[in-house]
Amino acid sequence: MRSGLALAAILAVGCGGGEAASGSPAGCGDGACVFGETPATCPEDCAGAPAATPPMGWNSWNRFGCDINEEKIRGVADALVESGMRDAGYEYLNLDDCWQTDRTPAGEIVVDPVRFPSGMKALGDYVHARGLKFGTYTCAGTMTCQQRPGSAGHDARDALSYASWGVDFVKEDWCFTDGMDPRERYAAMRDAIAASGRDMVLSLCNWGREQPWIWGREMGSLWRTSGDISDSFLMMMVNMEQTWPLAPYAGPGGWNDPDMLEVGNGGMTADEYRAHFSLWAMMAAPLIAGNDVRSMTQETRDILMNAEVIAVDQDPAGVAGTKVRIDTVELWARPLTEAGARAVLLFNRDSEPRPGGFAWDEVGLAPGDATLRDLWRRTDLGTRSGRFDTTVPPHGVVMVVVRGAEHRPPAGEARLADLPWKHAAASPGPVERVTSVTVGGQPLGSGLGVGAASVVMFDLGGRCTRFRARAGVDDATGGKGTVAFEVRAGGERGFASGVIRGGDAAVPVEVALDGARELVLVTGPGGDDERGDRAVWADARVECM
Repeated sequence: MRSGLALAAILAVGCGGGEAASGSPAGCGDGACVFGETPATCPEDCAGAPAATPPMGWNSWNRFGCDINEEKIRGVADALVESGMRDAGYEYLNLDDCWQTDRTPAGEIVVDPVRFPSGMKALGDYVHARGLKFGTYTCAGTMTCQQRPGSAGHDARDALSYASWGVDFVKEDWCFTDGMDPRERYAAMRDAIAASGRDMVLSLCNWGREQPWIWGREMGSLWRTSGDISDSFLMMMVNMEQTWPLAPYAGPGGWNDPDMLEVGNGGMTADEYRAHFSLWAMMAAPLIAGNDVRSMTQETRDILMNAEVIAVDQDPAGVAGTKVRIDTVELWARPLTEAGARAVLLFNRDSEPRPGGFAWDEVGLAPGDATLRDLWRRTDLGTRSGRFDTTVPPHGVVMVVVRGAEHRPPAGEARLADLPWKHAAASPGPVERVTSVTVGGQPLGSGLGVGAASVVMFDLGGRCTRFRARAGVDDATGGKGTVAFEVRAGGERGFASGVIRGGDAAVPVEVALDGARELVLVTGPGGDDERGDRAVWADARVECM
């Protein structure tokens, strides 16, 4: 299983409990599709990586539940093509629960012969013939959530069945798992898939239990962060609120999954559905439609096939956006691959229209002129200077892409605590500028205080030569916590600490920047959970020309 964001590499180090050590720079060609690498810039690492961008497709559950059959699924496959959804990026057609009935005496899963008389191989062939990929469903427990046979004790046999049917995507649920360890159960299916000889995306669906965002990358390509969604504004908000704080864990090869889309199922207004779709795109969440695509209204088509919002979700850099300002009208920002470009969302939680706006510095851009594009109106808004103001509809959004100038560090030595960042996300948050801190009993200078998992990005404009800092766990944790640190410059890993524990002395960090455009500081929780983890990049500074 390839790792994704740089955070994945530190989590792997943490799980091994290795000693702190700086590594030689590793970049394109090291076998890991990591932060700063994309299929375009590093095809040898990323072109074949599973889920290099958030998976897109369709799933049967939200609309049909157990009411599925061969004829209906074939109709969905045809509709995904004829509607243009396949060409918009929705490549997976995924069955959910209720396609299976029993097991043979030899333990092979039995497909419902009444609902699917032609069998799964024929259905998979039908789906593939339409240029789509085929997904299925199982459960890590003894039974599925609808009390059909689960995969516990049958992982290897089931994975071989899936491979013989041409399955490309497996969603594994978590019902009837009393006494089971999710890491062990999901590892069993991961290993079974690997042994089957067919590449399949594995989707972990244990509803956020046992913090799968910390260990999920070792098992699959996406992990549920919340309970099941339902077709209401309130439940959509609940799933969003449980997911957005986990932004640092998302990235190429591994994604936070707040559950499937409800767009078009009738329980929300058009504005609420646009908000739903926009929030999922800002979080870099999988876009798995759950409506009846055979009979969509034009309004539903326009939401699900908004190419500009989809492009934000699928941005190859894979940086998940986060809330910048929490208020009645929230401000969200997400840096895009293009230098100086930000996806920005104004989200109105109120049931009445509200004024909303933002200044460039709130989304990490320098003062001056910037151009804006309204993604839902599909309209260029021209050039603005310094800020943008508008009115946001009730329970709705205004979503724009802003193109302006990145901040540049001054010549000479500059402290990171004094510089504006391009993007910052931490779990738990926030990222803080600290004037002083004590690590291992030693007072240290200013820097950045972050949570167990964090990503902090600075645009250097290719003007800097060296980064220095001292990395450690803040003594304020009382000697608790484990954290791993990593520095990436220009897409290459320049430093990896291994696990640092509360009470340890700070580790010196020095990285040659060699004109890199971007400096990325990453921390991970050191292979355990986030409790007691508070990391600091103390005495952090760059030398620039």
